[in-house]
Amino acid sequence: MIPREILKKIRQIELRTNRLVSETLAGQYHSVFKGQGMNFDEVREYQPGDEVRSIDWNVTARMNHPFVKKFVEERELTLMLLVDVSGSGLFGSRAQSKRELAAEIASVLAFSAIRNNDKVGLILFSDEVEKFIPPRKGRRHVLRVIREVLFFEPQRQGTDLNGALEFLMRVTPHRAIAVIVSDFIGSPAVPSERRRSGLRPQMMLLESLAQASSTMLRHANRRHDVVAVQIADPCELQLPALGRLALKDAETGEVVEINTGDPRKRNAFAERQAKAQTDLSRLFRSAGIDAIQLQTDRPYAAELGRFFETREKRRLRG
Repeated sequence: MIPREILKKIRQIELRTNRLVSETLAGQYHSVFKGQGMNFDEVREYQPGDEVRSIDWNVTARMNHPFVKKFVEERELTLMLLVDVSGSGLFGSRAQSKRELAAEIASVLAFSAIRNNDKVGLILFSDEVEKFIPPRKGRRHVLRVIREVLFFEPQRQGTDLNGALEFLMRVTPHRAIAVIVSDFIGSPAVPSERRRSGLRPQMMLLESLAQASSTMLRHANRRHDVVAVQIADPCELQLPALGRLALKDAETGEVVEINTGDPRKRNAFAERQAKAQTDLSRLFRSAGIDAIQLQTDRPYAAELGRFFETREKRRLRG
């Protein structure tokens, strides 16, 4: 029996995201993520403007006037959600934690998928694959996906996207849409001078996404359509001036004390994070992966809409 408060939370997310899906995003999802080919549907009489190459010459010969073949898109796709459930996802300096925002994004994408008759699967990962839900269709299945993203209790706290991508390749042999929902924060080794400088709180971004090499991302993107959704909190990008704080790394347990009242420390942190974001964006571009950053203090609907529009325009140009 699922506790009432969990059901209430899931229902709230369903209500918030369903309207957005119905009014906007399901159609954009359909336009952006295309099927793998075209299937023959029927023949119909030729009309001015029809492509001559689509004429069915056998039927035309029998009927003594031209008929054309009509094809429909092979629509059914599989959406695989790779959701980071490592310790850093529990952080939230506003009303919503990163894990809660990740659940809403997963909900929006999953409901968009089933509106288009696609399957939805889920991989929850920390520094190991914690849970795998095979792709299926239907509202009940999507509600289970939302519940797992929100309330699953991982056994480990670290982050290894590389391992999650390898698992994806093993369990998903056919081409799929693979959406990585993560803060892309990890626990690389840090030189002692950086630790002394106070630039090693839990929100430090992976400088080169060490656990997910560019080679692995490119390999995954060749087989699947990989999209990266970065979930960030504003305090991970710029430290607030709150005086002396003790910050605990959610993935390693390390505690660092930093004087956030010192503008030099805040500026150094902001510069470091800006460089990390630039490096991360460069990594995604080199792997040919589309990426979007969403923040816990900002509405995500417009950002997702713009992302889909930009991706669709680029697809049409190509």
